[in-house]
Amino acid sequence: MKNDFSSDLEFFVLLARHGSLTAAARALDITPPAATKRLTLMEERLGVRLVNRTTRSASLTQEGETYLSHAARILEQLSEMREAVTRNNSELRGQLVINATLGFGRTTIAPLASEFARLHPHVEVDVELTDRPVDLIEGRIDMAIRFGELPDKRLNARRLMSNRRFLCASPRYLERFGEPKTLADLAQHRCIIHKQNDDAYGIWRFMHDQHNEVMKVKGAMASNDGDIVLGWAIDGHGILIRSEWDLAKYLESGRLKVVLPEFNPPSADLYVYYLNKKNQSARARAFIDFLAEKFKKRRASNLPPADA
Repeated sequence: MKNDFSSDLEFFVLLARHGSLTAAARALDITPPAATKRLTLMEERLGVRLVNRTTRSASLTQEGETYLSHAARILEQLSEMREAVTRNNSELRGQLVINATLGFGRTTIAPLASEFARLHPHVEVDVELTDRPVDLIEGRIDMAIRFGELPDKRLNARRLMSNRRFLCASPRYLERFGEPKTLADLAQHRCIIHKQNDDAYGIWRFMHDQHNEVMKVKGAMASNDGDIVLGWAIDGHGILIRSEWDLAKYLESGRLKVVLPEFNPPSADLYVYYLNKKNQSARARAFIDFLAEKFKKRRASNLPPADA
């Protein structure tokens, strides 16, 4: 059983990660009043207020930020100690916290985590899904799985899968509006915009003959959800940029077709990000190797060659 001190630290880190007492209570399978009482007792023991509470959210005070910084470091050191003590034990143990994006995490990472958990029943697998950036240190997250490169250069990365992106449209759309023959033709077409992060709206970038080219397109429809824009393309609403991971089955069935294959948008390779290898737990290394092996076997078909 965990002692009260480490349990309080883990509770507080979880609360900071979720930003809500209700969400933290749900994650711990306790009632919100029980979570509130636990936080109140911690604050009374310390003699300071750690969290500013509202009915919907919880923000850390300055003292709370200090407590969180130390709590995350202490928990990491406790984890390293357990890892060092049990290193010679061939059976993986301990908590593994994985962060992934909402749609991909639900459809792909969660089933893989389920398979890994069956192989290693003593590992406590925690999969968190969010499209917002995460702090691996403060969140005590072992790894984040993302398409595309992250701007935080402090993190280490391992590429799990190459993932090219293509212009595509449905045969229905191409029959009605014709197929673009040059990049300039896109200006006369209906394009579907997938709004991502801070990307400029309607600005599409391509690589062609070792040169970068930029095109401003008109958006027939737009959404920040990848599944929605893909569905619209299948329904014949316009031309879309999408990755081979998402396109493969629709190209194979003929519901979508690649257009202008010689123009390549920036790729969206799949990476797993982590802090460093030196202090990485055996369970984290095992899961990363497990992912790499699984994605090595998954290859999209019916796509233009890489040098198209």
